[in-house]
Amino acid sequence: MRRSAWTVFALAALLLCVPVFGASKGEELHREMLISPGVYDDPELAEYIGRLISQIVSVSEMAGEHFTFTLLDSQDVNAFATEGNYVYVNRGLLNYVGNEAQLVSVLGHEVAHVTQKHVTSMPTKAGGAKFITWLAAALSGSQEVYQAGMAYANSLLKGHGRDNELEADEAAARYMVKLGYDPEEMLDMLTTMKDLEVLQKDRAAQMGAPRRTYHGIFSSHPRSDMRLRSGVAKAERLTTGGPTRDSGEERFRQMTEGLVWGENFKEKEADPERYNDMNLRVRFDYPDGWTHAMLEDGKTVAGKSGGGEAKLSMKPHQRTPQSPEEYLYNHLNMPPLRDGKEISPARLKGYTGILDGSNGEPDQRIAIVFYKLNAYLFTGEVRDLDKFEEFDEKFLASIDTFRPISNRELEGQKPKRIHFVKATSATTFDALATELHLNEFELQDLRLINSYYPTGEPKPGEWIKIFVQEEEAEATGS
Repeated sequence: MRRSAWTVFALAALLLCVPVFGASKGEELHREMLISPGVYDDPELAEYIGRLISQIVSVSEMAGEHFTFTLLDSQDVNAFATEGNYVYVNRGLLNYVGNEAQLVSVLGHEVAHVTQKHVTSMPTKAGGAKFITWLAAALSGSQEVYQAGMAYANSLLKGHGRDNELEADEAAARYMVKLGYDPEEMLDMLTTMKDLEVLQKDRAAQMGAPRRTYHGIFSSHPRSDMRLRSGVAKAERLTTGGPTRDSGEERFRQMTEGLVWGENFKEKEADPERYNDMNLRVRFDYPDGWTHAMLEDGKTVAGKSGGGEAKLSMKPHQRTPQSPEEYLYNHLNMPPLRDGKEISPARLKGYTGILDGSNGEPDQRIAIVFYKLNAYLFTGEVRDLDKFEEFDEKFLASIDTFRPISNRELEGQKPKRIHFVKATSATTFDALATELHLNEFELQDLRLINSYYPTGEPKPGEWIKIFVQEEEAEATGS
């Protein structure tokens, strides 16, 4: 679903003007979430998390009430709850969870925002601001939208957010103990989130990128926060008489094997107007409704409008060291072009202009674009003289879509996925990074998702998360 930036800002403004989310508003936002970013396609994993939420609710102050859980297909590290008993977890957050107990601490925290009535109090206006900002960014694709909204949301949270977050943590610790989990696992989870916050802060300083963190209310290390420690200790003193559970590391590992890491490159339907040359690794889009076919020479592709009034062809030629303009005139012996100008589709070098028609013939749009060893010559023609201006805009727009085909497109848009491997005495993170061709940032990510940031090495026999594409996963023997 595509929306203009104005529509997105209007939606955000409308929702932020009301102090609370009504149940109908929760339902409306839920429908938006199902569209963008959408549901992550792993029913078994979603069912597993949903069962855990049901167990948490059963020992909460709202036992017996219905909660709706959705696993969202977003790489952002986030989880949130809205009024109407809706709980959402981004798949991106699961990459940083170490075991089932840590997952329960996250889910318990979000359930607690509902059970402790935070979603109908003033702090929820800030939480809603963050939520709507995230929604607006998702719908508009604008980092400016995200950063501006987050600044507003954070200003609201300064006065109220810490109390609510800690209250949710204390409630989550109680739920964990009642279910038989060790609440100390919550501290481990929050420690990972704090490490992520530090890492993203450093990267933001280096790259000017926005940093997004889940929870993000501890100015110091979570284990040094006395109120949090007190809440966990209070939960640990509860006597439930029920069975205790282990950390659920193996169950969580089995459920998250193959989880998408980073951007999820989904299979896309073939665009009928798109021309792809997988050998030359280039593509471009014809106008809507146009058809195209390869000519008999096996090199030239020609597209026609629905009524056949216009045609745009493209043919590759061998490139020379000349500039695109010089290439047209000196190599292809093209007559002088009118209104000539440099163009740069996909930041490639190019040149275009109008070839005046002679003897009453229509004008032609001529363009040349350089990519690697080839020069791609575009020729736009019309059948009737008076239709040139009408179609020339479409010629230029189509030429501007010329792009190299990326490795990801050649690989079928396969995303990277989380896999688990057992460490040996020779396993180090540097060695894994070398084997998996990871850059420095990815090496830091690898350490972080394994709770070894910024230093430390895996122990022999320990299960280690890695993120690779399927072919690489097979090569590592995972």
